[in-house]
Amino acid sequence: MRLVRTALPEVVIVEPTLHADERGWFMETWNQPRLDAALAELGLPPPRPFVQDNHSCSKAGVLRGLHYQLPPHPQGKLVRVTCGAAYDVAVDIRRGSPTFGRWTGVELSAANRRQLWIPQGHAHGFLALHEDTQFLYKTTAVYAPDCERAIRWDDAAIGIRWPLPAGLAAPLVAPKDAAAPLLAAAELPGA
Repeated sequence: MRLVRTALPEVVIVEPTLHADERGWFMETWNQPRLDAALAELGLPPPRPFVQDNHSCSKAGVLRGLHYQLPPHPQGKLVRVTCGAAYDVAVDIRRGSPTFGRWTGVELSAANRRQLWIPQGHAHGFLALHEDTQFLYKTTAVYAPDCERAIRWDDAAIGIRWPLPAGLAAPLVAPKDAAAPLLAAAELPGA
């Protein structure tokens, strides 16, 4: 596996090693010792153990996010797309962080097989770019509804440039995401 830094120092793209021949291909999608070692090479801490896997399917133009959980159940996420494509975004929401309020985005797809490691202290969201986009992610804490929070996907103070599919004026967003507060009014974790 190879890790690629993003605009946010703790958020990294994970490129698994692909083994292909005339029969097809094989890749290891997660290996704790290898991920820990690769993160250590970048001077980053290993994730807490993954305790939950999630799988969603979205139509083109669906935007989910920007989600996070507060302590005592903050989540780190290792995310990937197994069918279709998504524009995946992480936003640093740690007050006092030098990159507070900054974002990074990367296209994840079944074709490029990339993954994104998003440590706790970052809000996460994605925009499905194709029909039947299937998104899988491992989390370092179980879903805790009382700790769940969100930030508006279109907060001008953050300024995410979402690549809307052709012919779509606005993404399809869940009512709770549309009603999420702006970053300036959100309940956030510390640095």
